[in-house]
This record gives sequence, C-alpha cells and structure tokens, in this order.
Amino acid sequence: MRDTFAETVSAALDTDPRLAVVLADISADRFARAAQRHPDRVINLGIREQLLIGAAGGLALAGMRPVAHTFAPFLIERPFEQVKLDLGHQGVGAVLVSIGASYDGAHYGRTHMAPGDVALLDTLPDWTVQVPGHATEVERLLRDALAGEGNVYVRLTERGNAAARPVGAGLVTVRAGSRRSAGVVVAVGPMLDRVLAATEDLDVTVAYTATVRPFDREGLNRLVAQAGHADVLVVEPYLAGTSAHEVAEALGDRRHRQRSLGVRRDTEVRGYGTPADHDRAHGLDTEGIAKAARDFFLV
Repeated sequence: MRDTFAETVSAALDTDPRLAVVLADISADRFARAAQRHPDRVINLGIREQLLIGAAGGLALAGMRPVAHTFAPFLIERPFEQVKLDLGHQGVGAVLVSIGASYDGAHYGRTHMAPGDVALLDTLPDWTVQVPGHATEVERLLRDALAGEGNVYVRLTERGNAAARPVGAGLVTVRAGSRRSAGVVVAVGPMLDRVLAATEDLDVTVAYTATVRPFDREGLNRLVAQAGHADVLVVEPYLAGTSAHEVAEALGDRRHRQRSLGVRRDTEVRGYGTPADHDRAHGLDTEGIAKAARDFFLV
C-alpha cells in the first residue's frame, strides 16, 4: 500500500500544481525522484510532526493541496492540536496518509502503535476517513482525495485482503444472507478476509467498506431491513467500538443489537511481539472473530 501511495502521489505531482507533499523523514526515499522534479513541492521537515501538520495547514491556507505522511501515531496523535486547529479550525483541507495501522510496527513498541487514531479524529467534524483493504484500492481512494478540498485521512496497512473490492460507494455486500439470516457483519478494510473465513458457516450478510467516515448509515439500514434480524457485528482494525455511535444513528428507527470487535479497550498488550500476536490477544484473528460471531448471532 505504501508503494502505491508514493507512486500515485508522485505521478499526481506532475499534473496538478496544487499538490505538495510534506514528510517527516518517513518514506522520503520513495519520493526522492519526485523531489528532484518538484523540489519546491516535496518538503521533508525531518522528525518534527507538529511542524508537519502546521506546514500542511500553511500550504492549504496558501491555496495548495498538501499531503502529509508518516506513521499513524505521529500523524494523528502527537500533533493532534495542530490537526484540530491548523486544519479543522482554520477551515482548510489536507490529505493525511499514515502507515503502521494499529500495530503493524509492533516490534518498535507502543510508540509506533495507534489503535485510537480513528476514534480521535471522530472528535472533529467533517473528516473523511479511508481504510483500504488492498493496495489496488489505495489508488482510487487517493485520486479522489487529491482532487477534493476537505480533510481526508487515509490509513494504510501492511496486511490487506487477497483481492480488491469496490470502494467509494458505501457498504458493499460481499456475501448475502438469506431472508431469515441472523444479521449483518460489517468488515472494515483489511478485516474482510478474516471475517469471511470466520463466518463461512453462519447465515449472515457480510458487507465491506473502506470508507468509514462518512459512514454509510442508509446502506446499513437497508441491509438490516433485508436481513431476518436487526443484529449488527462491526469488525474494525482499530479501537473496538469506534463506529458504535454510527451504527446507533443508522438504526435509530428500529430496535437492534450490536457488537463491536476491534483493538480491546480494557487492556494494553505490553509485549511487543508480532502483528499476529496482537491479533490473537485482541480476538481479531480468524478464530477470535469466529467465536465472537457465534456467541453474538447464535443466541
């Protein structure tokens, strides 16, 4: 996904004079050629993340379309005051592209983990949040983001699905349940393959989305109306319950049950380990999702 991001933005720099890339050392090698072609629009500030967002805000105020990039905790959490004030409060737009996801860089320790990034952005209005599940999806989402005006967060990961899915059209049904199905599972981005494997023996509708904000409330309401039960399981690759309020809003016109799977809120995994170790600890591996789905739907 990171290679696709760098290739897409580098090519766009050649055709769109509004674009500027702001880096904090991370991925500078991937933009080296673009920097040679556009030395005034590929800016590496070094490891200064607050300045990264502040500079992006300044470029936006000057009429540019900035793209800021680094690891998720350094892009959203560390400079959150600048994200809130220099972008949101100023009423200007930028494209923030992160790598590392919740714990892709588990071997670096807690400093490089950011399971709360999407929940944190949820405290601010008018953000588009994209969580692609395959490298091919990245290009489509990025092209739309680069051509836009508002604030967009694109959350990249090293671990995606085996195949790309349609993006940009809200919830997409990947596996349809029967009219008497147990409910709906919403799989976000890179969680889809695990969700499909975990629910293969359940009569449920599995829907996919790479766009989590704005959330497709109408689409979820429609899927629930088609299912036999208004029961919804959301499987997210970040903090559990991040989209619970969106489900509640989507289904405010009907009685429903919902459960959220994601990075656990009740514990912190202090062993560095591997991303797969963290998946198991948070119940986000196939076996953990399968158990949670059975416990939720087969009651």
